[in-house]
Amino acid sequence: MANIASPSDALFTAQPGDLAQSGTAFPAQAFRLTFWGVRGNIPAPGADTVRYGGNTACVEVQVGGQQLIFDGGTGLRVLGRHLMAQEQPVAAHLFFTHTQWDRIQGFPFFAPAFAPATRLDIYGAQALNGASIKQRLTEQMLRPNFFKPLQTMAAAMTFHNIAAGDAIALGDVLVEPWSLNRHTSALGYRVSWGDRVLVYATDTDPTQTGVDPNLLMLASGADVLIFDGTYADAAYSDPNGAGLVPWHLGIEVAQASQVKRLVLFHHNPCHSDDQLDQIERQVQASFAQASLAREGMTLELVSESVESPS
Repeated sequence: MANIASPSDALFTAQPGDLAQSGTAFPAQAFRLTFWGVRGNIPAPGADTVRYGGNTACVEVQVGGQQLIFDGGTGLRVLGRHLMAQEQPVAAHLFFTHTQWDRIQGFPFFAPAFAPATRLDIYGAQALNGASIKQRLTEQMLRPNFFKPLQTMAAAMTFHNIAAGDAIALGDVLVEPWSLNRHTSALGYRVSWGDRVLVYATDTDPTQTGVDPNLLMLASGADVLIFDGTYADAAYSDPNGAGLVPWHLGIEVAQASQVKRLVLFHHNPCHSDDQLDQIERQVQASFAQASLAREGMTLELVSESVESPS
């Protein structure tokens, strides 16, 4: 495996609007992330959220010739429109962390799912009530919730019931779901390709003793850690008395796990652009290689050599 470059060499950030290449062909040695929705809980449109964006969770990852999508909040609708504009058949792997509203509410509006040429592999864990990922997405689209049932989607869709500990090999890309310390049964994901690693870990809470050791293993050595930033100030009441708020937890995890870049995500819908700017400055004062996710922001990791996952 090639030596890992410094964060400044390995990553770049593009401002919102620099999306022309997303969803199209990309270099074989590229590992590209694009944020299409960065809010938690509920969409937050308005004049004071235009810089960070108001859509709920959706992250696109183009890696090793594969198109991965993490979560299907309202950002998925925007991604869908972008993909349809490419006038190319869509083949994607859609991974859900869990099935609360902010992770699934964009799925009925994902335009490629209504196109016969689209192929979707959809992954998710069993919900707390025992429902499969297919059941949860189907229920969301039943009347009176929605006017078209899932069966009207013309795409070829394959549903995969997954659990923590599974290993999903997609060519040279390895996707590993991990259990997070969360009452929603949420999953985190570790994506490995050659010498690069992305970790997507949101909706996690501190344990009674601070950081969950499982979370440290999940994030170990990651080039990019996408971490929950919903509660970024005193508004968060730590139920376990651990003295941590989530963005502080993210910094602790990033430092202990030797993460190269920390991206806070799943922003509180009550936080304005100016408030998020202030939070970002506070975070960067503690961890220089940190930023807050914005809609349209792109990160790219470049790998000098790619090996098949073992």
